[in-house]
Amino acid sequence: MQVKINAKDLASGIFLLLVALIGIYLNQDHNLGTARRMGPGYMPLMVFYIQGGLAALVIFFSLFSGPDPLEKWTGLDAGALVLGIAVGTLGWKFSPLLWSFFGQTYNAVGFGITVGFLAMAISSGWKLLAIISASVALFGLILEKGGFFAALTAVILVSCAAEHTHTKKGVAGLLVFLLVLCWWVFIYELDIRVNLWPQS
Repeated sequence: MQVKINAKDLASGIFLLLVALIGIYLNQDHNLGTARRMGPGYMPLMVFYIQGGLAALVIFFSLFSGPDPLEKWTGLDAGALVLGIAVGTLGWKFSPLLWSFFGQTYNAVGFGITVGFLAMAISSGWKLLAIISASVALFGLILEKGGFFAALTAVILVSCAAEHTHTKKGVAGLLVFLLVLCWWVFIYELDIRVNLWPQS
């Protein structure tokens, strides 16, 4: 086999592997429990191990599926990255001054991540990744006070905004389907204890 590097897949694999390793490291303090009685750290650890394994596969196959070089960044792409980091950091540091909710646990970090990614979305090169990442951060931010359905609705609507080809009917259908599916899987079947509706 001749090595023909697919730089895009290689960079993606390395990024996924780094996220998995960081996740495994940060998960060390959580109780794992057993497969029968899972602790709060069991499922995240399994997800990070699976992600790490998939990342290794992506890296391996990227060595033989090229050549596919990385695209050059434009000035707007680089500027959007710097802007996103700056806005996210400012959002994280100053959000507790806006609302006491952001002073609790990791809410300020979630706010900073959300606004930072949304700021990065000004660049078409970052738009998809930034908006979808912001929607995931927004889910975590809304879940505690807004409840499961509001958080899930926010993540779906914001993610759909990343691509302009979605129709209102399609988004509404997807929203209803995913709300019902996620309620059935996570609340009904797995009996995960989260607030379904907004809390005062």
